[in-house]
Amino acid sequence: MSRTKNYFVLDPREATVSDLIHLLFSSDLGDRKFIHSSEERIEDDLSRFRRRWIIFVSIVIQKLIILFKKPLYFVGFSLACWLNLLSSNGGFLMILPNLFKGNIIWPEKASATFASLNGNLDRRVELNPKVERGSKRYKAMLSIMASKLSYENINFVSSVLHNHWKMDLLGFYSCWNGYQKQRSTEVIVIKDTSTDPNLIIVSFRGTDPFDADDWCTDLDLSWYEVKNVGKIHGGFMKALGLQKEGWPKEVNLDETQNATTLYAYYTVRRHLKEILDQNPTSKFILTGHSLGGALAILFTAVLVMHDEEQMLERLEGVYTFGQPRVGDEEFGNFMKDSLKKFDVKYERYVYCNDMVPRLPFDDKTLMFKHFGACLYYDSFYKGKVGCIYMTILFLCFNHSSV
Repeated sequence: MSRTKNYFVLDPREATVSDLIHLLFSSDLGDRKFIHSSEERIEDDLSRFRRRWIIFVSIVIQKLIILFKKPLYFVGFSLACWLNLLSSNGGFLMILPNLFKGNIIWPEKASATFASLNGNLDRRVELNPKVERGSKRYKAMLSIMASKLSYENINFVSSVLHNHWKMDLLGFYSCWNGYQKQRSTEVIVIKDTSTDPNLIIVSFRGTDPFDADDWCTDLDLSWYEVKNVGKIHGGFMKALGLQKEGWPKEVNLDETQNATTLYAYYTVRRHLKEILDQNPTSKFILTGHSLGGALAILFTAVLVMHDEEQMLERLEGVYTFGQPRVGDEEFGNFMKDSLKKFDVKYERYVYCNDMVPRLPFDDKTLMFKHFGACLYYDSFYKGKVGCIYMTILFLCFNHSSV
């Protein structure tokens, strides 16, 4: 069992105006209901004003998002419906003619043609024909398309896989976040039979721009410390299926009533084991965009914590896009050693104007840090030298000034 050694947990729903005022002007907050912390850690975490200020801003924003949860959803849903109405009827100029003729097509949310807001911003569903299946670039290309596809409804996903990618949908899950009391973590599992060996793709959905629960997960500054692993972002751990006692290898079904069908980590792990047992030569990859990227690499971390060596030996790579920071420096070192041990490729793609990979901030106030090399792209979508290699070049060309 992977228990949390130290922890610092914030609950914005419990925070009152009085709590927030005290947060700004006092570090003595041990008795406040919205803060749950191991006693030896709370003083360290609240002793500095800058730290308290960042927590204050985070909680205020989360409370506002929670307050406007329904209006936010309504705006997002209305916008998606409008964009689908336009695309289904040939554009804005055809709406009135189709309406008068009685030929207007009204979008249905669960249909195979109803695209999410992200799907409307980028309507591409075909895989890049210039990238050959099985080539070095193939898994990364497939990962970014699977990350994009994970935002869509099950019928849309099935249609794209069957009609365009010629692949099989093995699983579509809306998983339970026990802390939010919502099915807010979504995962799709795909099988690519065109490669030898067959490839299983697990894609975690990222942040929906109009989903309040997703934003609260991202903005949560809580953390948990796992012995010999490091400190990990609390919001992402909760979204993946963190239990009250930490990360037990198995979930007690008597308490949660078939919990393995609810929590993302346990659901995906169980399903993956079944698939890999049925396909002895198959490999799998993990991917996700934004929040989904954080869940993909954290899923790998929990597999390591649980000593799932047989699964890790068949994990070919983790490909994330716009991934936020998920842990501290100790966690990064733990993951680098683990990925190297099991020969797992980890590619973290970053677009220059994307704020998400810069969050939570990497400064003296917050301890979150990225690890490994990043594949950085400029505003013209041209690849740049990875962060680690850029540091090496800096040291080489500035040797005289070091």
